[in-house]
Parts: sequence; C-alpha cells; structure tokens
Amino acid sequence: MALGRDFGWLWSAYAVSAFGTRLAFDAFALIAVLVLHAGTAEVSALAAVGLAVGAVVAAPLGPWVESRRKRSVMIGADLLRCAAMASVPVAFALDRLGFPHLLAVSVVVAAADTTFQAAAGACLKALVRPADLLAATSRFESTGWTTTALGPPLGGVVVGLFGPVVTVAVDAVSYLLSALGVRAIRAPEPRPARVGAPGTVPTGGPRTGATRSRDLTAGWRHVLADPVLRPLFANTVLVNALIMTTSPLLAVLLLGDLGFAPWQYGLAFALPCTGGLLGARLAGPLVARFGRRRVLVVAGTLRACWVPGLVFVRPGATGLLLVIAVEFALITCMGVFNPVFAALRLERVPADRVARVLSAWSVSAKAVTAALIALWGVLAVATGPRAAIGVAGALLLATPVLLLRTGPRRRHVPVPGTGPTTATDDGTRDP
Repeated sequence: MALGRDFGWLWSAYAVSAFGTRLAFDAFALIAVLVLHAGTAEVSALAAVGLAVGAVVAAPLGPWVESRRKRSVMIGADLLRCAAMASVPVAFALDRLGFPHLLAVSVVVAAADTTFQAAAGACLKALVRPADLLAATSRFESTGWTTTALGPPLGGVVVGLFGPVVTVAVDAVSYLLSALGVRAIRAPEPRPARVGAPGTVPTGGPRTGATRSRDLTAGWRHVLADPVLRPLFANTVLVNALIMTTSPLLAVLLLGDLGFAPWQYGLAFALPCTGGLLGARLAGPLVARFGRRRVLVVAGTLRACWVPGLVFVRPGATGLLLVIAVEFALITCMGVFNPVFAALRLERVPADRVARVLSAWSVSAKAVTAALIALWGVLAVATGPRAAIGVAGALLLATPVLLLRTGPRRRHVPVPGTGPTTATDDGTRDP
C-alpha cells in the first residue's frame, strides 16, 4: 500500500534513528563498566535515573509541543539528541568523560525522546488518512523489530573492534540523518493555535497558575476520561514496565548464574525479533477478519502469558531454545498488538491534543518503568533473579483483566433492511 512520499520520509527518519539507537544498545552500560569502571549500583542508577528524570523533565513539554509546528519540534529534538550523544565521544577523546556526564546525557536523551515521539505521533496523524493508520503503524512496528534484530549484534561487532564509544558516535549521526529526513517532508504544516491563547482557554481570561496546571495535565485528563483509552493506558504502561523489569534480571541469570556465552545471549534476543515482523504483517489481516477489539484482547492477553516460562530456563542448548521460544512468542504477540493499539489511540485523540496525550503516555511509561526496574533490582537482591522474574511473570498474568474493559459501550443502531445492529462508540462494528 502506497502511503505517500511524505510518509516515506517520516518512516525513513524513524528507521535510521532506530537503527542507530539499537546499534548503540547498552552502550552506556558498557562504557560505565569498561571505561569508567562503575559498579552494579551505578549501572542500575544509569538505567533507572535517566528514565525517571527524563520523564519529569519531559512532562511540561506536552503543551509546548502542541502549540508548535510538529516537524520543527522533531528536528529540534533530533539535533538535541545528536549533540548530547556526540558529547560522549568528544569528552572521551579529551579524557574528560565521567559518570555524571553519562547520567546527564541519558536524562537529556530521554526527555528529547518523549518530545520527539509526541510530535511524531501528531505528524503521522496529519500525514496519513484515518483508514491508513493501521498500515502506517504496522510499518513502524516492522521497522522497529528489524532494527532490534540487526542493531545489537552489529553493535556487538563494532564494540568488539572499536569499543563502545564508537557506537555512541554512530547513534549521534543517526539523529542528524533523522532530522534531515523530517526536513524533507514537503506537506504544508499550518501553525497550530497556541495552547492557552485567546479563544483556546475555556474561561477566556488570562493565563493563571490553574490554567497552566490544566495545560500540563490535559493529556492525562483526556486519557482518563476516555472509556477505551483509560484501560489501554493502564494495561500498556504496566505490561511494558513489567516486561522491561525482567531484562536486566535475565541478563544476570543467563550470563552470570547459568554461564551463557555473550553470543548465545545476543542470539536469544535477536532471533525472536523475527516474530515482531511476523506479527506486524499479520495485524492488518487479523483486524479485517476478526475485528479490532477481538484482536486487541486476544493478542494483548497472549503477550502477558509467556514471561513465566523464563523461570524454567536451564543451562545448555535446551535452556537457550526455551528462551528463544518464549521471546519469539512474546514478541509475535506484541507485533500484532502494538500497531493495532497505536492506530486506535491516534484515531481516538483529537488532532489538537495528540502531542499532549502521547507525551503524557510516554512520561507515565518511563516513570513507571524506572520505578519498577529499581524495585525489582531490590527484589532480585533479596530473592535472586529467577524468583524476581517469576513475580513479574505472575503479575503479568493478571493484566489482561484491564483489556476486557476496553470495549466501548454498545448501543443499538438500526440499519435499514437488516434490523437492529450492535455498534460501538468508536464507530466500528463489535465482532
């Protein structure tokens, strides 16, 4: 399906920056350990604090993004990420690189990521017809899993040959190329109304502290007031955070306790990414056949069922195959769920609120993920990584309950010649 030249530039910008990010996967942790000789506590802090502080810094940016041209915001965020990442190899070359520098860069990049994603969602909605949103989000999903499959193994080769600092430099260049891709989009973009400008504030009066507070919370208020987005918000934030908490624990379990070689560890997470490609390709046909709500509920339920299997991993080839099988099943389900969910979210959010809603969503996800990573690190110290993974898996099994509440309220709509028909609030037939 042809989605247009401008969509192609947006897609290309995402692809190149995603590949650079995946190539530099875990580069900061490697730099902290291999170059700065940091300990476990510092490496954990680098992962958690960067996300948490970046989320706090990004929180007030939603209203700011909403009132500006989105492509200009995206280019600015790309250039900021480029400068921040480029500062690492520069500081290293000058023998001035320290742990606070890495921490500061991780915060800046996390905040810029949230800003870029919020603006990119609004840009995508403006460039693509509503009927083509699922096809567009499926392409982004496929690209994301492709870069995840290829980037870390290639990054490992680059790290082995040249060291982790080089992958950070490549990541910086990828953000510059992304900015050029966004700059190439030619569709006219009118200047949006300023948030809180005359005619946009309900009271019609001057901006007060209360008005600014409402601007900051508008994204969350819209999500929590929507009967479809509210349970999806709770489900996606919690599921993604619980899955992310198992990543460092699984690294300790596989590489430390079970003695897997680094290449086996990389293979265990690169090979299953083909499931993401498969899932993204299946998303559209499945929705066409079974309906959006059923696909969301089934794929969303299945994606929560696989992590408990990781508790039973053992040394050797059998354990490696188990990890690959579990990750493949998990990622395939995510590959189906994610583009359907992303398209639904964009459809249900008015164009003048997309940036604030996506910013609020991203800030919440980063904050919850950071908190759970820190909490599960403490739990793993007390119980061991295998038991901590089991607890996360058990909690994941309860999350599909939220998806059962995503169905819009039914109402009877008479269709001439067919009798009463059940329709839903989002305009789709309930399968």
